[in-house]
Parts: sequence; structure tokens; C-alpha cells
Amino acid sequence: MLPAFFADFRASLIEAILGPPDPLTTIGRMAGKTETPSELIDGRIKELGDWRGEMLSRLRGIVKDADPEVVEEWKWRGVPTWEHDGIICTGETYKNVVKMTFAKGASLEDPSGLFNSSLEGNTRRAIDFREGDEVDEKALKGLIRGAVALNESKAKR
Repeated sequence: MLPAFFADFRASLIEAILGPPDPLTTIGRMAGKTETPSELIDGRIKELGDWRGEMLSRLRGIVKDADPEVVEEWKWRGVPTWEHDGIICTGETYKNVVKMTFAKGASLEDPSGLFNSSLEGNTRRAIDFREGDEVDEKALKGLIRGAVALNESKAKR
């Protein structure tokens, strides 16, 4: 751990070289911004300000309901990520979809057929939600719980 003087100097040096901190980047955190991943996700939802923000907020709530021990992370320069003994899923926002990508989705049972994207790979699977889409909350919670159980089984090895 650096003494406060050096930490302040380091933050000032980073800001002098790279400009003012961006709260959505690691550099922003290094330069003194301390938003938690949950706060950054809150900010993304507010920043979107349309159906995508509402959908991301709803999906986030479903994840938290399905797994009260979930840990929220902010990865890859701005992707909300939910973890429990590894990545469960991400919540990416695009112009026309909110994409929920399950890191190990190809290994999950999907009896309701929610997965509708990234179907060609051997590892992940995704669900694209479009404006006005209904969310099958019960089936989605089943996928989330399945992903948590899979992560836990791999963590115990």
C-alpha cells in the first residue's frame, strides 16, 4: 500500500496524462473515482433512459431474486456482469436489443427455449430482448439458478 502522498501523486499523474477521469473505466477508478459496480449499473440504467434501461433494470431484479448471493461486477469497459462462483451472465445493451449472455449457457437445460442468440458456439448462449418483449420470469430464474449450480459444481473441484 502506498502512502497517501504517492497515491495522490499517482492519481494526479494519470489525470495529467490521460485527462479527467471517466467514471466508467478502470482509469477513472485509479484517478479517484470510487463508484461500485452496482452504482455503475445504476448509472447505465439511468443513462439509457428508455425501454432498454427499463429492461436492464428488470433483468437485474430477476437475477437478484433468483440468486440473493449474486455479486454485481462491471467488466470490459462497461458491461454489467452478475457472478456467483464465476460469471452467471452479462447484461449488454445495444440499439435494438438488451442481450443477456450466459457464460456457460450451452451447458444449461433450457426447456422453455429462452435462448435465441449465440446458439452456434459450444460455450455461451444468449437471450435477445427487444422493445415490447415479454419476459418469462419463471423460466429465466430457472436458467439463472442452473448457471449458479453449474458454477458451484465447478468451484468445488
